[in-house]
Amino acid sequence: MLDSTLRPLIDPPLNALARALFKRGISANMVTAIGFAFALCAFAALGFSSYGIALIFILLSRLMDGLDGPLARQTEATDIGGFFDIVCDFIFYSGVVFFFAVGRPEVALASAFLIFSFMGTASSFLAYAIIASKRDINHERQGKKSFFYVSGIAEGTETILVLILFCLLPDYFNIIAIIYGVLCWLTTFGRVRQAVHDFG
Repeated sequence: MLDSTLRPLIDPPLNALARALFKRGISANMVTAIGFAFALCAFAALGFSSYGIALIFILLSRLMDGLDGPLARQTEATDIGGFFDIVCDFIFYSGVVFFFAVGRPEVALASAFLIFSFMGTASSFLAYAIIASKRDINHERQGKKSFFYVSGIAEGTETILVLILFCLLPDYFNIIAIIYGVLCWLTTFGRVRQAVHDFG
């Protein structure tokens, strides 16, 4: 929901930083790998309930995720780069939730519900993208991407904000997770409706 609104604000600084990295020989895949390494550090911190440290690594990981796309476009975005990016993203999102529960087993049920809800948003997102690609449908409202991005209530920006809230308000994990899980299902149902309209 917020992704397309934020793009005009975050794209200029990300593009400038990407150009600087490109001049120094840093590739998009290297940035994706660094971002994933930061994600693994966040997982470890969450497992030990070190939420301040986890938050730092979550933010660093998402910065790298924001940079790899603009950096790839300094030359030409590749299919394998897009593949690695989306795989790392989905592991990151579900991993933060899972490892929060590792550190606090009492939130395991709410954690499982949210990961279950992520499956709805992830599958509807990717299924729509596959069919849109077959029909040569594309747009750049959320920046030039490797494939079509269908919008919804719970997108990347909202998910990152929720993960930040988990670190800032760990005692409220259950409430936040359940509320956001419901929003994920509303997003999934919205995408199904959109797919029926567009592809039915």
